[in-house]
Amino acid sequence: MAHDLVIRGGHLVDGLGGDPAPGDLAVDDGTITAVGKVDDAGRQELDAEGMTVTPGFIDMHTHLDAQICWDPHVSPVSCHGVTTALIGNCGVTFAPCRPEDRELLAGMMETVEDIPRASILEGLPWDWVDYGGYLDSVERLGPGINIAGMIGHGALRYFVMGERGVEEDANDDEKAEMARLVGEAIDRGAVGFSSNRYSGHRIPDGRAVPGTLAELDELVLIGNEVAKRDALYQHVGMRFDHVDHVVGATGARMLFNSTLQGFNDDAGLKRLEAIHKIAEGRDLSGVAQVRGSGALIGLQALVPGAGETWGKLRGMDLAAKLAAIRDPDFRSRLVAEARETKGWARPGWMYYLGDGPSPDHAQGSHNNLEAMAEAADEHWSETFLRLTDETDGRALFNHIGENQNLKALRDLFDGGVFPGVGDAGAHVGMVMDAGWATFVLSHWIREDGLYTMGRGIQRLTSGPARILGLKDRGALQVGMRADINVFDADTVAESHPYRVADFPAGASRLTQGSIGYKATLVNGEFHVIDGELTDACAGQVLRHGG
Repeated sequence: MAHDLVIRGGHLVDGLGGDPAPGDLAVDDGTITAVGKVDDAGRQELDAEGMTVTPGFIDMHTHLDAQICWDPHVSPVSCHGVTTALIGNCGVTFAPCRPEDRELLAGMMETVEDIPRASILEGLPWDWVDYGGYLDSVERLGPGINIAGMIGHGALRYFVMGERGVEEDANDDEKAEMARLVGEAIDRGAVGFSSNRYSGHRIPDGRAVPGTLAELDELVLIGNEVAKRDALYQHVGMRFDHVDHVVGATGARMLFNSTLQGFNDDAGLKRLEAIHKIAEGRDLSGVAQVRGSGALIGLQALVPGAGETWGKLRGMDLAAKLAAIRDPDFRSRLVAEARETKGWARPGWMYYLGDGPSPDHAQGSHNNLEAMAEAADEHWSETFLRLTDETDGRALFNHIGENQNLKALRDLFDGGVFPGVGDAGAHVGMVMDAGWATFVLSHWIREDGLYTMGRGIQRLTSGPARILGLKDRGALQVGMRADINVFDADTVAESHPYRVADFPAGASRLTQGSIGYKATLVNGEFHVIDGELTDACAGQVLRHGG
């Protein structure tokens, strides 16, 4: 009997930690039906000779809550092997929401996550009030990949308390109502609840995001509803004593951001020590960005430098910027202003991504802007402008404000923190970390050797599946849903970021492609073939307990 699809002759990585093993894989009706040697033919066959075959990757930290409503393929994560994305992180969501509050939530998402407000207001159907209704809307739109969502504290608090929810304490009735709505959202399919405790996240008028200042007993009441349903509690910016209190009082499973800041070699080990103190006997999972991150600098992204001439450059389109820096008089004025005035960018924190086929994310003297300028006997602005000119405006520099020390980050991952936090869908004009899973393959597995292929794939698949409560994804086993990647382990890599204008209301964003992916399947359908998206939209909204 013929199968729907047979993937033949690949190196199968089970997603559970096992080493690659030669074999075939059969798919029928969106489900894996045979693993090993498959004798029967497939109505469709994929030759995976020399390729690595893995489960689809699960992205635990995205902000695709808006983009999924107008871009079912949610590029570029789908070009980097991601077949399931968790949305609703950091306490910022678009539900629950009354019609009169839509502009406020759009503004909150813009100031916190750099998603254009005009795109949000124009691109979302806004045909919901509660969070279950939002998930229903995403389902009707037909996602290209699987989507799991969490209800966010910011929208929840404003829904229950109105304007008072920004800074005031909730009364007992309001706390009880928030807890009830979280339980209802999970019963409707949300996989959990997210809360923001990072004071740097602000609403448009400069005040902290609703929930940032909430009393701990409010978090405990909500956490009890999460825990009794075995759902997920996600937070960003919460102090470890707060984590200890909430998890200790509720028993909730918790996912928290653990990206490092600072240059010290022992930063990762110190963070692990703090985690281990509160983690014993509890279900706590940390996740961190996979490399140095902060902001991309270049004509296609953020323009460094301060002064009148730099301000003029910042306001031009890309073609005009390139022409301007090639004008000798304009260029000399840029350099003069950079010599006289300190801008926000620090040349010692900026690393050139190079002009090769894939970005150079090493953090060494060979690509540090300050060191490169010194070696060339130039001011940093001269080096920046020269490289920008030589690359026809493509040059990008990574201004690293997080994970400045890769040794410390390596220790963190080696100690059990998950790689992730690509922030896909957010910070669309300044960051492009959506290819984080591909970077794990190219750097942490192939180049650095931190992970074996088996262990590295487990950190991208079955590990996150367990955290999200997904029982039928994350492993190449009979009966599992056919979310599958096929790639060349020797060449897989990210492509360079670049800017496109494809968001609603004419807004632009950074995106990037990938190298080395043969195919990505979502629920048995080809979503990507040879790096190109297909028309298939076979994704599902993955609901808690479903």
